[in-house]
Amino acid sequence: MKHGRILNAELSKAIALMGHGDLFMVCDAGFPIPLDRWRIDLALTHDMPDLYTVLDLVLEELTVEKALYANLIHEHNRPLLERLQTTFDGTGAELEAVSNDRVLGELAHSAKVIVRTGAFNPWGNIGLICGTIPDEWFAIPGTVMPESYQQRRARMRHRS
Repeated sequence: MKHGRILNAELSKAIALMGHGDLFMVCDAGFPIPLDRWRIDLALTHDMPDLYTVLDLVLEELTVEKALYANLIHEHNRPLLERLQTTFDGTGAELEAVSNDRVLGELAHSAKVIVRTGAFNPWGNIGLICGTIPDEWFAIPGTVMPESYQQRRARMRHRS
C-alpha cells in the first residue's frame, strides 16, 4: 500500500507530475472548472471534504513558492484569509491577492490541475505556483544560488 497520507491515486499522480512554475488549484464546490482542464473532483457533499483538509494534505507533498487567492476574501471571508496566512507562514511561499476575475479566468485556464473540494467557503479557490526547495537544488559544490532563491530561503528560515 502507498506510503503517505494521500490515498487518492489521481491526486497523488497530479502532485507527482507538477514541476517548477506549474499552477495547481484547490477550489470550492462551486468553482467553474474549464472543460479542458484536468479536474480531480473530490466533492462528496456539503463541505466533504472541506477546503482546509485538502489544502493541508496537498501542501504536505507539494512545494509552493506562491499562493494566489481572490482579493475579495479581505473583506468578505476573513477566516479564510487568516487561515491562509497561518498556513503559509514559514513556508517561504508568498501570498498574493488577485482579482476574482483573474482567478476565474487566467488561473482557471492555465492551471495544470484543478482539485474540486466539497467546500462551501466563499472564494475558497487557491492557486498554488509550484516551486523548489533552494537548499536541495543548490547542494552540489560549485553551484551558485541566485539572489531570488537566497531571499526565498531566508523567508523560509525567518518564519520557521
